[in-house]
Amino acid sequence: MTSNRILPRLAVAASIAIAGAVHAETSYPPVDVLLQTETTIIGQPIVYPDGPAQITVAIVTMEAGQATGWHRHEAPLTAHMLEGELTVDYGPDGTRVYREGDTLVEALGSGHNGPNTGEGIARIFVVFSGAVGTPNTVMLAPRDGFEPPTQ
Repeated sequence: MTSNRILPRLAVAASIAIAGAVHAETSYPPVDVLLQTETTIIGQPIVYPDGPAQITVAIVTMEAGQATGWHRHEAPLTAHMLEGELTVDYGPDGTRVYREGDTLVEALGSGHNGPNTGEGIARIFVVFSGAVGTPNTVMLAPRDGFEPPTQ
């Protein structure tokens, strides 16, 4: 009589274990969202360039005091500060300081310059959501019709 009770219980336990294993394989791990937004850091709506999609992923490393130079982005750029400090001048849209752990969608089509204002290197994980044939970054000079603000 005891063995007759054990077999059904083992069958139930096996069914639960199998169901748990199937659930474990089909469930998604927890996600820590770093940023979810419809606008860039200066409040512009995010728009994508026309053409076949092209994703570019990179790590930008800057020495202390090094600057990006005045430039603009033609493709949406999501950035996550891995280490260091960057102070970005957006001209009429102000200046913002980014430090380790900060995540942002960079300004689109708007000139800006970002010197490393920390004491060590700055490392930035970047993802461009662009299109084939569209430059991710365009360097700016006065001859390009852009006059960097004087400080």
